[in-house]
Amino acid sequence: MENKKMKVAELFAGVGGFRLGLEKCNFEVVWSNQWEPSTKTQHASIVYEARFGCENHSNEDINEIVTRNVEEIPDHDLLVGGFPCQDYSVATTLHNSKGLKGKKGVLWWSIHRILEEKKNKPKYLFLENVDRLLKSPAKQRGRDFAVMLQSLNELGYAVEWRVINAAEYGMPQRRRRIFFIGYHKSTEIYKRLEKADKIDWLTKEGTIANAFPVNNTKSIQEIELKGDLLEITNNFNKTGKLSPFQNTGLLLNGKVYTTKTEASYEGNFTVLGDILQNGEVTKEFFIDDKDKDKWEYLKGSKTIERISSEGHKYKYSEGGMIYPDALDNASRTIITGEGGKSPSRFKHVVVSDRGLRRLTPVELERLNMFPDNHTKIEGITDTKRAFFMGNALVVGVIEKIGKELYKQINQFEYA
Repeated sequence: MENKKMKVAELFAGVGGFRLGLEKCNFEVVWSNQWEPSTKTQHASIVYEARFGCENHSNEDINEIVTRNVEEIPDHDLLVGGFPCQDYSVATTLHNSKGLKGKKGVLWWSIHRILEEKKNKPKYLFLENVDRLLKSPAKQRGRDFAVMLQSLNELGYAVEWRVINAAEYGMPQRRRRIFFIGYHKSTEIYKRLEKADKIDWLTKEGTIANAFPVNNTKSIQEIELKGDLLEITNNFNKTGKLSPFQNTGLLLNGKVYTTKTEASYEGNFTVLGDILQNGEVTKEFFIDDKDKDKWEYLKGSKTIERISSEGHKYKYSEGGMIYPDALDNASRTIITGEGGKSPSRFKHVVVSDRGLRRLTPVELERLNMFPDNHTKIEGITDTKRAFFMGNALVVGVIEKIGKELYKQINQFEYA
């Protein structure tokens, strides 16, 4: 079955980061969905359709689709998506056929519903989120992740996860995200996982370990997920100050194995200076002399007196930031507010032979390893293009995990 195309459904597609990475490694997107609830004009979907076509692309609220009929989504081998970080708690469990287990509008439960109700369940999952998912909410550290893991456990999936900082593996941006892969119990990989030494899987044998090597670790913590989703919502880690979930882990048959790992990488590194455009930068990206003092103030350390909602005065302190941004290191994380000319604490500023300037949309695309001008579409502003990149993922991470996942599937499912 060498080179067999694996079918992918891409949720929360944005401008297509998952697709760009996976279609380099024998995956084929057969259906995609992108819906932005807070805006009338669906800018990200416009870019997606311009780059990949309108066929089999949906620009409708995914909640509406799965409530109506999950079979509108074509059968697929792999379900992928960078879903929003929300409160995944379970308020109640509804028993009617159209009831959601979690709160309405929380998009994790749309994923859950696809996995639960599709006749031909996807055998594999590949999902992404911000790394704070492992320790939210503040009063029950790790509860949200525990709810997700137990919900997947109940649906018959094993899950491996890792927090990956793209820059630690030579990529141009310091962007930390959690990536997790699910394997349905009907797969050969699941059966291999049952027999595998769990530390070996997490550090040497697993999909993510092969894509992103780590130094060996000998310690592993075991956690048993107890109770249904409602019980976990109400009782998980109510007294613990720290989340029990480390940056690397595995869920199998209701038991969690988790450990802290460190990146092991000896290749080349791409730095911010490597991705800069040269003579192509237009004047609107340069910082006006009259704004330089404001930029310096915002980037510098400061102590500000504030008043709380109860009327108490307190002092809020901020440390200084490297300003301008260092060109000989990987970039800081792109945020959604990179666009626009106004001075900001978090926007990137670099030195050029023509003076201080902000990053261009092309440079922001390069930091996420997108093709140049991927988001350059008529009617899409530079501010919106920057916003897309603040929401996007590093395509190189998806490609490396995708290659290893395909290799595992091809080697063990079709041997």
